[in-house]
Amino acid sequence: MHAWLFPGQGSHRPGMGADVLKRFPDHVAAADEILGLAVGELCLHDSGGLLRDTRHVQPALFVVEALTALAAREDGAPPPGVLAGHSLGEYAALFTAGCFDFETGVRLTRHRGELMARAAPGSMLAVLGLPLAEVAKALERHGAAAVDIANHNSATQVVLAGPREALDEVAARLKEEGLARSVPLRVSAPFHSRHMRDAAADFAEFLARFRLREPDTPVIANATARPYGPDVAGTLVRQIAEPVRWEPSMRHLLDLGATDVTEQGPGNVLTDLWHTARRQYEAAPPARAAERRPPRPAREPAGRRDQGLPRFCAEDLGSEEFRRDHGLRHAYLAGSMYQGVSSTDLVLRMGRAGLLGFFGSGGLPTEEIDAALGLLARESGPDRPYGVNLLHTPDDPAREEAVADLLLRHGVRRVEAAGFTRITPALVRVRFSGSHRDRQGRAVAGRHVVAKVSRPEMAEAFAAPAPGALLDRLVAGGGLTAEEAALARELPVSGDLCVEADSGGHTDGAGALTLFPTIARLRETAPAVHGRPWRIRVGAAGGLGTPEAVAAAFLMGADFVLTGSVNQCSPQAGTSDEVKDLLARIGVQDTAYAPAGDMFELGARVQVVRKGTLFAARANKLHQLYQRHGSLEELDEATRRSLEEQCFGRSLAEVWRETERHLAAKRPEELARAEANPRYRMALVFRWYFVHSTRVALRGVPEERVNYQIHCGPAMGAFNRLVAGTELADWRRRHVEVVAGLLMTGAAGVLTDRLHTLAGHPEP
Repeated sequence: MHAWLFPGQGSHRPGMGADVLKRFPDHVAAADEILGLAVGELCLHDSGGLLRDTRHVQPALFVVEALTALAAREDGAPPPGVLAGHSLGEYAALFTAGCFDFETGVRLTRHRGELMARAAPGSMLAVLGLPLAEVAKALERHGAAAVDIANHNSATQVVLAGPREALDEVAARLKEEGLARSVPLRVSAPFHSRHMRDAAADFAEFLARFRLREPDTPVIANATARPYGPDVAGTLVRQIAEPVRWEPSMRHLLDLGATDVTEQGPGNVLTDLWHTARRQYEAAPPARAAERRPPRPAREPAGRRDQGLPRFCAEDLGSEEFRRDHGLRHAYLAGSMYQGVSSTDLVLRMGRAGLLGFFGSGGLPTEEIDAALGLLARESGPDRPYGVNLLHTPDDPAREEAVADLLLRHGVRRVEAAGFTRITPALVRVRFSGSHRDRQGRAVAGRHVVAKVSRPEMAEAFAAPAPGALLDRLVAGGGLTAEEAALARELPVSGDLCVEADSGGHTDGAGALTLFPTIARLRETAPAVHGRPWRIRVGAAGGLGTPEAVAAAFLMGADFVLTGSVNQCSPQAGTSDEVKDLLARIGVQDTAYAPAGDMFELGARVQVVRKGTLFAARANKLHQLYQRHGSLEELDEATRRSLEEQCFGRSLAEVWRETERHLAAKRPEELARAEANPRYRMALVFRWYFVHSTRVALRGVPEERVNYQIHCGPAMGAFNRLVAGTELADWRRRHVEVVAGLLMTGAAGVLTDRLHTLAGHPEP
């Protein structure tokens, strides 16, 4: 994982920002207007000496760092998986994470600088060469009651704040004892100490005028050394009068899996502190990591048998080619979930974190899909990956074609193909429209298709070229050009297969340990069978709720992993809080199988939440009645009454009238079929329950809780057990990129541990 760091006051100097200020004239002009001075002149030349004044330094440094981050993104720098800023630098980190716009950042730092400039008089003192605990003992020993610890920068660098006279006394005492070297800092106030409480209170009133959003990329807070939560304003207020916990923040970055950093601003002080923290971390891993492992039996020295063994990080897992082709930090996808549960918010948040999510278009009206795709295109821009689901609808091919039209019209580059039982014209059109040859003359498909597969025969169909007769029909009908069809004969329908083992929603109930290796062999056999040098990549999905499960997928050879159920219990998921509350409490045993409403007559199954609902039992009862009877009229009175009172909440006649109105408006041919076929009419009435149960769950209707249809696999229960007793026990903190980081970083740790254990030299 890559981290961006933003330095604080003290890193500023004349000439800062020379490489970025000219690139963003509109931003600079906006800052000039807010500050009432020429920011470029101030930063580059400081002819008036204003950079010695906190009131001007803070907004000027924010401008430089914010524009440096914007330039890095424009230049295609690796996107950060996590951000941190030292003191004032935290504002540039929060801006980069989307908490507020540029103008708001200038206003906030201007007011912060003004408040801190007129705070109680005092100063700060850097103490070098002494650990934090020893500095605290020295303050107590010398009776320095008015002095606070303001910065914990590294294991042996601590900054104190307080009245100048008290700091001078502490410096003299430390020199006498020969314990440490101390350096006075050229500041006008005792920042990050109790002496700033009045400034913090005033700043809280000012912040109340602004609406600050939660970060879309994790930002480590100075005050807590943990990622920001929803209360951004409250944490910023705390930062003014509480210590900057930088050394613990760097340790937490390393715990999260950060492997390198880029300092976005003047100087390299934070980079040096990072390298110091990393050396100490690797030399003495945190005690809590050891506590999680069982005691090891004593053994003879291994003779350095671990020499050359790697330590994995999240960026190492899966296919490097897959990450490069999709522009990702990790070989990790958030799969689509029906009815927009995989929302635009979820997909955009994944993209901002350098990860790929798929919008759940299945079951949504086409006008809603149209609006969502427009939003994703606008908000993602050209540099952030996103994808959209194309769901196979065998009973309504016109809908599948309409969604395909929208995907092409909005220029969606990554499509998740789900539920396909055959290769369809809509799918082939999406894959190969816009196909071309690159400079080397190689065929390039119009877009990426990630195909979810749970049967070997469908995997083989996706890993082969589209059927020739289908391509001919598309050319004849204008769906593809002759050149696009010719290129399609040289490429597979999908180069990225995702093996979906027993999962939430539609499932064949297959076990990953048997299904994945079977389909993964297509990587070797498909190119040989078709005589093509193409690369088939195979990922894994289903049951991925813990680092161990993700590690197992990569150990089997997965090129990428795709999660589903665990993302449904996140703030970004497009379902109700009531559903999320229920999901956060289930265990691995709390799911069941039920008929799939969209393929009710065929007997296809979905996996759903069992705990707290009666949906599975009632849905299975409906399917049993459908199998036994030829029409609604064959149902006995007791059964009808039971269905109306306990299941539907209304008469069967009312259900049919509602269904009839819908079909008359949307699908009149289906209405005619139902009127001619009593058994089909019964199926449509029973299907109404499946639509209703989904709607009441998405809306969170409390009185209908027993009818909630919630697609979910046991991975959700496994994740709940994993995070029990931590801050992630609260689903409101389970942001999708945080879940991704936990699973991927944890998987890297599991693989490292297992490798070293198998080599006979476990990690300490």
